[in-house]
Amino acid sequence: MRSPLFFAAGLAALAGVAGAQAPRVRNINFYGLHKVSAERALRDTKLRPGEPLPASRGELEELLAKVPGVITARVEAVCCEGPETEVFIGIEERGGPHVAFRSEPAGEAALPPELTAAYNDYLSAVTRAGSTRSSRETQAAELKFSEFAQAHRDQVRDVLRNAAEPEQRAIAATVLGFAMRTQAVVDDLEYALQDPDESVRGNALGSLRPFALLAAKQPGLKLQVSPTWVIELLNSIVLGDRMQAADLLLTLTDGADRAVLDQIHARALPSLVEMARWESLRFALPPFLLLGRVAGLPDPETQSRWSQGEREPVIEKALSRGARKRE
Repeated sequence: MRSPLFFAAGLAALAGVAGAQAPRVRNINFYGLHKVSAERALRDTKLRPGEPLPASRGELEELLAKVPGVITARVEAVCCEGPETEVFIGIEERGGPHVAFRSEPAGEAALPPELTAAYNDYLSAVTRAGSTRSSRETQAAELKFSEFAQAHRDQVRDVLRNAAEPEQRAIAATVLGFAMRTQAVVDDLEYALQDPDESVRGNALGSLRPFALLAAKQPGLKLQVSPTWVIELLNSIVLGDRMQAADLLLTLTDGADRAVLDQIHARALPSLVEMARWESLRFALPPFLLLGRVAGLPDPETQSRWSQGEREPVIEKALSRGARKRE
């Protein structure tokens, strides 16, 4: 799963791709719609598959927020499928799921300027290296993060929890991912999942994944990543929250942990279903695989259904499992 920092690009930025030529909309994927129809949500916008991407993300979100029953809207465009882009529209309806985050902290904690500079260089290097993150530049930066995290963990922890500047908290969430593999670090990163800034949450989700993998491989370390807030992020209006949460939950349920799967079912089944139905297939696949586990299917069967284009039988099985549990 790609880093949230370049996972999705804003509409305004994408409108300037290839000079003045805006990319065309390939697919429109909704999430958060339960009472409002997709047709009604789009009625007053100029957003249509095959049409050029509108220049103003803000105007689109304002139009969507005026639809009766809608509290707020989030529009994200993911670049690019050639000259086309995938558009995702998150809707928070009145009376629908709402993910509450902490208030912004107001502390003065900060990381050294040289670490901030190293982080910015790291982001540039990752962009150049692609999703593998295997370049010498990225490896050098990761070593620097590891050394700083080991020597100054309390400072990094203080910044993550108390710094007023979101960028500082986001850097701390990344750096802690290279700290000693202890439960205390896991607890700090889980705390960051309730941060009001999406880049902090995204970096924390990314940093938690190696801990989750290690916990499964080496149970003697007694590391435990709680699924509770990860599951709640499946209901977020932010696309990056949802996608990275689904990715981490695939790791956490790799052993078919029924307790975690039942918790996903109870707290986020409708969100998982709508994601599994997205037309943009590379984004629908992770939630679909997770939904297969929720439905009680072995991974090979879920993967076979996906390959054959048979998503609905898996979705219906997950939904019917829920109906049986309520009886």
